[in-house]
Amino acid sequence: MTAQHLIAPETVPRILLVEDDDEIAAMVIEMLTENGFEAAAVGSAANMDAILKKQSFDLVVLDGMLPGEDGFSICRRLRASSTIPIVMLTALGDEINRIVGIELGADDYITKPFHPRELIARIKGLLRRASYGAISPPQQTAMQFAGWQIDPILRQLVNPQGVHVSMTTAEFDILLAFCQNPGRVMTREQLLRLTHAGTAGPVERSIDVHISRVRQKIESNVREPTLIKTVRLGGYVFTPKVEAY
Repeated sequence: MTAQHLIAPETVPRILLVEDDDEIAAMVIEMLTENGFEAAAVGSAANMDAILKKQSFDLVVLDGMLPGEDGFSICRRLRASSTIPIVMLTALGDEINRIVGIELGADDYITKPFHPRELIARIKGLLRRASYGAISPPQQTAMQFAGWQIDPILRQLVNPQGVHVSMTTAEFDILLAFCQNPGRVMTREQLLRLTHAGTAGPVERSIDVHISRVRQKIESNVREPTLIKTVRLGGYVFTPKVEAY
């Protein structure tokens, strides 16, 4: 895998399930296949690494508790080198684990027991946001702000030094929503509707965690942010001037 993750619209989406419970793995693979996906399952980090060296996938469904390296460690490692959408699927359902999963780079977090149709819906939503299956390229223009450049088509963010900055699907969608609405106070609910970034947990906490991660990547001082400002009892506002380029 490379740091850039682009999905070809003419191909069938390929899902990799990392799950050590054979019964759950068989059920999920069957459900994915019935819904038009190509899917493969492995039971450990080592097996995941081996298959990723040979094949490419469009999304990873990742169990939290695995033999050897656990899902949270795998999530961190995947995110360090790829923007591939990641869904955590785990029995660890308390809020702390949800937040940790998001902070490590997961795009969504589903707890066991789960409804298979919910998992399919979440996967389809993430793939849509990753531009899978678009009939034609979206009519969106690359923009620049405070020396940064963001390209909605290529889904790339470039810093003022010309270096590409890796972002999760949710992080990119939030920053893009801000760039498309500069100077406008955006509530958490509005950001959720625009990006679906809150599906992994409570709306307020999920949005706040994602925005914190975006700030870490674009702000010169995260303790005193100047680009994404918090509006008390309102939400957030993106302050820089945004221009097409």
